[in-house]
Amino acid sequence: MPSFDVVSEVDMQEVRNAVDQANREVGTRFDFKGVGAKFDLSDSNITVQAEQEFQLDQMMDILRQKLVKRKVDIACLETGEPEIALNKASLKASIRQGIKGDIAKRMVKEIKATKIKVQTQIQGEQVRITGKKRDDLQTVITTLKKLNFDLPLQFINFRD
Repeated sequence: MPSFDVVSEVDMQEVRNAVDQANREVGTRFDFKGVGAKFDLSDSNITVQAEQEFQLDQMMDILRQKLVKRKVDIACLETGEPEIALNKASLKASIRQGIKGDIAKRMVKEIKATKIKVQTQIQGEQVRITGKKRDDLQTVITTLKKLNFDLPLQFINFRD
């Protein structure tokens, strides 16, 4: 029986490269000279540091541009609230990976609502979809692409 997996993964090497490029650009820009503005990447968390809040916004724009150039979907970037103290401002952003349980359940519900004869299984942070016909699976893929889950979705392990 044909099947495929729906996942939400991000290439962390590309994220690391984008953060390095953003750090280099911030280091060479005139409006950030002597400010101590920088990006720190640890695991899947990015910390943005600057002196003022508007600089954080500018830095996040730079980071988003670098991520897009490296073909990383910025929908996986989840930013928190800026923390401001005297002459130091910081912002935490995290890279979301995997499909969380509530989103996976919503995905299964939407697939079942289409009345296509496929079986769905939630396997950790991915969803496996199995069906008798390849056309049914392709219809499910187009249906999932049309829906908005606020996550970048990839369709992998397509097997006949």
